[in-house]
Amino acid sequence: MTVQRSAGEADHSPAQGGLDDASPRPAGAGRAGGAGRKPWRRGKSAERPRRRWKWTRRLLATGIAFFVLVTSFSFIYNAATAERAREPAGLRFVSADGIRTRYSSWGVNGPPIVLVHGAAESSDTWAPVAERLAARYRVYAFDVSGWGYSERRGPFDAEHGAAQLIGVMDALRLPRATLVGHSSGAGIVAAAALRAPGRVGGLVFVDGDALDTGAGAGADDVRKIVRNPYRTTLLRLGIRSDWVIRKIYGSQCGPACPRLDRAGVDRWRRPFQVAGAESALWRMEGVVGLPERRVGELARLNVPKSVVFGADDDVFSRSAPYDTARLIGAPAPTIVPDARHLPIVSHPDRVATAITALPPR
Repeated sequence: MTVQRSAGEADHSPAQGGLDDASPRPAGAGRAGGAGRKPWRRGKSAERPRRRWKWTRRLLATGIAFFVLVTSFSFIYNAATAERAREPAGLRFVSADGIRTRYSSWGVNGPPIVLVHGAAESSDTWAPVAERLAARYRVYAFDVSGWGYSERRGPFDAEHGAAQLIGVMDALRLPRATLVGHSSGAGIVAAAALRAPGRVGGLVFVDGDALDTGAGAGADDVRKIVRNPYRTTLLRLGIRSDWVIRKIYGSQCGPACPRLDRAGVDRWRRPFQVAGAESALWRMEGVVGLPERRVGELARLNVPKSVVFGADDDVFSRSAPYDTARLIGAPAPTIVPDARHLPIVSHPDRVATAITALPPR
């Protein structure tokens, strides 16, 4: 039976792509411009926040798991490496400003010279220079408190180091000596010269400007950012790695330095592994030195002065040797070609010559 439709009646038969009258109409169906697809788009948009939250939860869970893993490893590693190294046999000590101070000496005749090392060094670092001076001088070096094998007692600043230096001179019965400071050791000898000018026969800065700015700046920020147990883990991982020690040594010393053998690596490593070394390290000043005004007072000190720098020292600026010499009233600096921050190791002959060139007092 054929059903007649009126001319104005819409045809919703499936053949025409419409919907049967009994079928539910989606909201907005039949509107112009394909508006019937909007509900599908809104559903897709609603899925996106849920997916983002899902991935956020996954990342958060991964981060927490990683934190727990790293923290657990750090505690376990620190416990496993807690045993401290012993001092080498045969070291010599004096009491300097109440501090048990390790010292070394070379030569038996001639005017006295006292050598003061810089950060992360010890009196052993001066051995190549001291051996060259020993024929004409009595040469002494000591481990600044906080480094080497001397007792760790703060505060670890220039004034504290100066008191220890003068204490070493008292203990060794040196009424007057030429003072030589490398890197941050320059700040210590500067403070000692200002504190006891009558004890100073000459003053030499080697790759150091004695200022409380510049080299070492930023170390305090590192201590604030990296906390325990992680900083102890990182320190021990680095110290226990021959590769890390050789890498740092090579970058500061340059290609002219002798390669570190196993004994050489141990000389640099062991002072960081003795009792008290780690806790002292975290309490140290980022920069050991004096304000510029105080360093400038050395210009009035009537003693021979000298400034020596490696030509390729990347710890200080290119102008630092000349600025330092002008500030303390020294002649033009001695620049050691092809030397970096450790000319006392890479070019000991040149450093020793600069020290012996000081007029006697």
